[in-house]
Amino acid sequence: MLRTLHSLSALLAALFILTLAVTGALLSVEPALERAAIEVPAAGQITVAELTGRIGRHYDQVEQIDRRSSGAIVVYYQGQEQAGADLVSPFTGEVIAPYRPSAFFRWVRELHRSLLLDTPGRAVAGITALAMLILSLSGVLMLARQQGGWRRLLAPAVGSGQRSHHARLGRAALPGLLISAATGLYMSALTFGLLPEGTAANPEWPVITAQGQLTDAAGLSALQAIDVTELKELVYPYPGDPAEPYSLQTTEGAGYVDPYSGELLSWQANDCRLGINALVASLHTGEQWWWLGLALGLGALVVPVLTVTGIAMWWQRRRAMPGLAGNRKADAADTVILVGSESNSTWGFAGTLHRALTDAGHRVHTAPMNRLAHYPRARRLLILTATYGDGDAPASADRFLDRLATLPTVPDLGFAVLGFGDSQFPQFCRFARDVNAALLAAGWSPLLALDTIDRQSTQAFSRWGQRLGKALGCPLTLNHIPRRRSTLRLQLAERVNYGSETDAPVSVLRFVLPRSGWHRLFGREAWPSFEAGDLVGIYPPDSPVPRLYSLASASSDGQLEICVRRHEGGLCSGFLHGLQPGDAIEAFIQTHPAFRPNAGRAPVVLIGTGTGIGPLASFIRHNTQKRAMHLYWGGRDPDSGFLYRPELERYLADRRLTGLNTAFSRVGDRCHVQDKIRADSEQLRTLVSAGAQFLVCGGRDMANSVMDTLDQVMAPLGLNVQTLKTQGRYREDVY
Repeated sequence: MLRTLHSLSALLAALFILTLAVTGALLSVEPALERAAIEVPAAGQITVAELTGRIGRHYDQVEQIDRRSSGAIVVYYQGQEQAGADLVSPFTGEVIAPYRPSAFFRWVRELHRSLLLDTPGRAVAGITALAMLILSLSGVLMLARQQGGWRRLLAPAVGSGQRSHHARLGRAALPGLLISAATGLYMSALTFGLLPEGTAANPEWPVITAQGQLTDAAGLSALQAIDVTELKELVYPYPGDPAEPYSLQTTEGAGYVDPYSGELLSWQANDCRLGINALVASLHTGEQWWWLGLALGLGALVVPVLTVTGIAMWWQRRRAMPGLAGNRKADAADTVILVGSESNSTWGFAGTLHRALTDAGHRVHTAPMNRLAHYPRARRLLILTATYGDGDAPASADRFLDRLATLPTVPDLGFAVLGFGDSQFPQFCRFARDVNAALLAAGWSPLLALDTIDRQSTQAFSRWGQRLGKALGCPLTLNHIPRRRSTLRLQLAERVNYGSETDAPVSVLRFVLPRSGWHRLFGREAWPSFEAGDLVGIYPPDSPVPRLYSLASASSDGQLEICVRRHEGGLCSGFLHGLQPGDAIEAFIQTHPAFRPNAGRAPVVLIGTGTGIGPLASFIRHNTQKRAMHLYWGGRDPDSGFLYRPELERYLADRRLTGLNTAFSRVGDRCHVQDKIRADSEQLRTLVSAGAQFLVCGGRDMANSVMDTLDQVMAPLGLNVQTLKTQGRYREDVY
C-alpha cells in the first residue's frame, strides 16, 4: 500500500514536480546572488535614522527606502529628468548599482507559481506541492522500514545499485523537500482562501499640524529607535505638502511618523497570523536566509535524479516479474503459490517453482500474498516470502496476516513456508517465521516445516525442492537460474599465492579497477564506488550463476581485491585460481553496508578464519584514525597459510592494528580461534564494556562456535551476542 501510494503520486505528478523542482532550484540562487552584491549590517549596528542620513548625503529627493528580505537596501528617488531606483550600501549610502529586477527571474517565478497559467496554474502548483509532500512522507516511511526502524534511519543505506542511490539521495534531500512541499502547500491554501491570511497593519491617517521647521529624516526620534534590520519600507512625505507624514512599515507593524516632532503616530502591530504567514513564505523562498535558499535549491536539484532512479527501480521491478505460463485461476488450482516480495527477487524463485510444479502435472495458481482467499479445490498452499527491514512484511504481503485473520474457516490443505533473507541481520526471515506461526495458531496443517534460504542460495532452494517433492510423492527439480546482471570486464593485475603445495591453496587476487569520469568517453567502463566488506559477484565462464566474494579493498585503493581458496570441484574457485596476470573476469558489485565498522572511536574486534581475513585486513588498512582494533584469526599452518602476514605486521607497527591473536589448527597447540577468544575473556569483557563492535567473517561453523564462546565470555556482564546484534554491535559475513 505504501509503495503503491508513493509510486502513484510520483507517476501522476512527475512532470509538474520536475518543473517546480527545477524552477525552485533556479529561484533559490537569486537571494544568494543579491546578498553577494551587498554587505548587510548586523542587528544593533545601524538605525533607520542613520541610514536615512547616509542616503540623504547622496540623494536630493528620496521618495522611498525599501529593505528587501535579503537585507538589500533599495532607494527610490526623483532625479532631474526621471525617477530611478538604486541598490545602495547601508554603511555609506552610496550607490552600488542601479536596481533592475531580473526579467529572467520574474519569468521563472511566474512559471514556478502558476506554470504561466494564472489561477488554474496556481491550483495545479498547489496539487503538485501536495503530491510532493505525499512523496516525501511516504518516502521517509519506506526508508525507515527498509533500514530496519527509525533508529537506523541514518545508518548506511540498505540495498544496492539504484535502490541504494535512491535511498541515499532521498535521505539527504528529505529535509529540504519536506520544507519546500509543506510551505508551498500552505501558501497555495492561503491563495485560495483555505487558510486565514491575517490582518496587515492599517493605522489611521494622522492629522499633522505644522509646528515650526520640518525635521530631517535623520533627526526623527521614532526612526532613531528602530533598527535597520526591522525595516521593511519607509515612504517619505510628498515634497511641498506640510501635512503629510512619513509612512513606516517594519517587521512588527506599521505607523506614521510626524515630520515635525519625530514622534511615532497611529502605530498598529501586525497580528500573529500575518507573522506566521510571513515566516512560512520566508522558509519557502529562502529570501530572508540566503543559505537556506541554497540548501532548498540543492534539495530541489535532487528531484530529477530521484525521478530517474525511481523510474529505473520501477522498471526493474516490472522486468523482474516472471512470465507465468499456464497460471490457473484461484478456484481451479490444486496448488497455490503465494509470494511476499519487496524487490521482486523472490518472484524469480516462485516462477521456477511454478514451472516445475506445472511440468509435474499440477494445476498451479501463483499470486501475491495479499491476495490470500478461499481456494475450493486446492490441496496445498506454498508461501515464498522475504522479510523487509526490521522483521516487517514486504510490499506484496503487508496485508496477508489481516486477511488470514478474516478467513471464515480453516481450509483442509497442507501448507509450507519458505523464507528468504540474509542471516547477517538479527531479524533473519522474521516475517516468514511470523507467517508460519500464524498459520499454525489458526489450525492449518503443515506440509513441511518452516525452511529458510540465506542470500538467495540456489543450492538451498534446490534442496528444499527435493524435500517438497518427497512430500508430494513426485520428484521435483528446482534449477533456479537468476537473471544475469550487468557486468564489467576486469583484468587481473597481481596475485599472491599461499599454500601452493597443499590441497586447498589460497590466492589473493588484485584486479585493475577502471577509473570513472572522462575515461568513459574513450571506451573504458566506469566502476561504482565500493567499500571493504561489500561483495563482488563473479560469473565463471559458461555459467549463469554468479559466485559472491567479500571484497578486501575499497575503491579508494585503486584496485579490486579478493581472497579465494580453491575448492576441489569448485567451478568459480578453480577458474579464479587458473587466472594469470592479464586475464579477465566478468563481475558486478553488490553493496553490503551492514558489514563494516560503525562510525566513532569505540573499539572494534575482528574475528575470522581462512579467507575471511580479506575484508578484515582491509578494515585495518583503512584505520587511519588508529582506533583500537583487535584481530582474532585462525588458519591451518603459519608457514604456508598465514594470509596477509607482512601487511599485518606493518599494521601492528604503525598502530592501525592494536592486537593480533592467531590460532593454527594443524601445528603447535592445534587450537582454533574460539580458543583464543576464551583465553582473552577478561580483555574482551573490558572491550565490550567500552562499547566494542564485533565483525565476524568466515565459515558458518566457525561463526556458530564463536557465538557460543562469546555468549560464555559476556555472561558475567549480563549480555549475549543477540543483545549486541540488536544494538548493531555484532555483524557477520559468513558462508
